[in-house]
Amino acid sequence: MSKMGNFVVNKMESDAEFAKTMEFFDRARGSEIGTTDPKKLARRDGPETSKEAARSINATRLELLVFGVIKASGINGVISDDVRRALAHHDLSYSSVTARYKSLREKGWIRLTGERRRGQSGRNQNVMVAVK
Repeated sequence: MSKMGNFVVNKMESDAEFAKTMEFFDRARGSEIGTTDPKKLARRDGPETSKEAARSINATRLELLVFGVIKASGINGVISDDVRRALAHHDLSYSSVTARYKSLREKGWIRLTGERRRGQSGRNQNVMVAVK
């Protein structure tokens, strides 16, 4: 785990203001971030089970949770391992978290810095920062 990942996790556990912000993100529905159309969450030619799953998740809530962690990292940014660790208490699947990066980039809320950091697997991961 990177130093920034530890920082974000520690901040979530000890900073009351940040905890309040995360509560807001956790409760938010259809905020300024914009809702994600379930049609974008499943392939047009995908099986019906994929389409049902896409309709059943609250992508906006997941986007807000992921965005909150990335925003809290400040200018140093985070890698995917950091985000997933920070959200571990939400018991989200790997794909529930990682699928949000693309939609947040498309909406202009996060960007890749061009920097890469070594993840838990030993492979490099892109560093992300909040734009807004």
